[in-house]
Amino acid sequence: MQAVSCKATLSRPAARTARVSRRGAVVVRADYLGSTTNQIMVLSTFLPLVAGRFGLAPTSTRHTNQSGIKLLPEEKSAGLVSNDPAGFNAVDVLALGALGHIIGVGVILGLRGTGNL
Repeated sequence: MQAVSCKATLSRPAARTARVSRRGAVVVRADYLGSTTNQIMVLSTFLPLVAGRFGLAPTSTRHTNQSGIKLLPEEKSAGLVSNDPAGFNAVDVLALGALGHIIGVGVILGLRGTGNL
């Protein structure tokens, strides 16, 4: 058995493109910026942000009524201040951006599962 020093392991490059596991080689793909996967993620994140900004989705300043049909403006109860005329703030960006990423991952996994991507 051979001992490996910390100095030898720190000098190795950290990024690898393939790693051998029990099931075989795992290859990491990094496509270009205009790839189909990238376009799906950009569009699926962009659409909820646009919907929230222009009042088509609930935000921290626009809530739904009991039946969930109309969006009603309310006072900023949590003290969230924004210079945006529609009242769109950082909480809305984070929440709707996360929703967009969840939608995008679902679309990508669904298309991969059916073999269309």
